[in-house]
Amino acid sequence: MKDIKSLIQKEETYLNNLLESTDLSNFKGMVDELRDTWTKKQIFRTETEARFSVLQDNNHPTMAAKYWQCIKEQSCFLENLMTLSFDYRRNEAEIKMLEKKIKKEKDEYKLECYQIDLDEKKYGKASMELVAKDRMREISMWSKLKKEFDDGSFDNQDHNQHQLKSYHEVYKHKVDTLTPGSSQAEVFNAVGQLHTIERVQKSGELENNTEKKEQIIQYGKHKF
Repeated sequence: MKDIKSLIQKEETYLNNLLESTDLSNFKGMVDELRDTWTKKQIFRTETEARFSVLQDNNHPTMAAKYWQCIKEQSCFLENLMTLSFDYRRNEAEIKMLEKKIKKEKDEYKLECYQIDLDEKKYGKASMELVAKDRMREISMWSKLKKEFDDGSFDNQDHNQHQLKSYHEVYKHKVDTLTPGSSQAEVFNAVGQLHTIERVQKSGELENNTEKKEQIIQYGKHKF
């Protein structure tokens, strides 16, 4: 990532054929500014965006709902960071192969193509490092938010436990905000899911299923 200025400056030579002289001159005068822009550009979400958009109260009305959404977001970013790590390793290997080819190649046209590929791989490396840094920033952000929302009022091991309460609040709000202009599908979906949630709450069927599951587990433990 620290080499981005040199990568930009190196490409100036080849921009002669791409840009008009005035544009090229402007580009050269903006190298430091462009490096600064490239380095501090926003890639992923800020904490502000996480709080008001991802964790917005209508979709995640309880502390538990917000906590478990943080789990989803952090897990997704971990998966993407691991994939990026594999891509980075592969890119590093390809850089080494290209450097080896360049040392041995005698054909000037093949040599030029290898050099272009190498420059592109090095720019890709710098981009991946920038992305990895911001992915890690967001992973850390979700860690902070998880700690904030985990207030001890809910089960933080089983996401199913909070959902009936959380979804009841979500669909109650959806029904409350229906208007005469709402479509039949919107009304059918919102009212239907709210009534179903309330029926499940009243029947206690989820609690019964949990009890049966625990009985089966206990039975299995004592069977032998």
